[in-house]
Amino acid sequence: MNSSAPPASRTPERSLNLPNAITFSRLLLSFVLFALIQSSQAWLWCAGLFVFAVATDVLDGYLARKYQLITQLGRILDPFVDKFITSGTFLFLLPHPTSGVTPWMVVIVLGREMLVTSLRGFLEKQGADFSASASGKLKMFLQCVAITASLLSLDPSFAGVSLLGVSFALIRDLLLWSMVVVTVWSGVDYVRRAIQMLRVTG
Repeated sequence: MNSSAPPASRTPERSLNLPNAITFSRLLLSFVLFALIQSSQAWLWCAGLFVFAVATDVLDGYLARKYQLITQLGRILDPFVDKFITSGTFLFLLPHPTSGVTPWMVVIVLGREMLVTSLRGFLEKQGADFSASASGKLKMFLQCVAITASLLSLDPSFAGVSLLGVSFALIRDLLLWSMVVVTVWSGVDYVRRAIQMLRVTG
């Protein structure tokens, strides 16, 4: 037996699996969505495409858990794509004043995402598990609902729509500001978790 032969390599992680492929397709879809928003047309298509993209997020997570296809690439790529499509959509909606999206909303959303991403990267480098919490999932849900309402509100057919006497524009604004409040609360919650973890590891 040749003692100088290299040791048997460990079976590599199958990063190129179906859940990760779906996640990557969602990243590609985001560019199509941004182009449609920039063209200022087909708002119903924009809303439908956004909802479809969000649905693929649910699908890839389900498949990864069910078939034990969770990979390190997926743990990094999935939250990045989620933040990319939501933050990017908010940015592309900014030039449209009737969308209800304001610069302050975008600053708060982007600030929270950068803060949490930085904390996650630092803590997981220390070996801590800084996965999404209930507040983070609620934040994501409200962001998706608020974005969908904003996209729909730009379509002329929704101009006169009301629900129980409340205009669609007001419903959209309530959703947007509720999203902002939960985004701030979620950020504070993640900072609190990070401090607790640092106290334990420190």
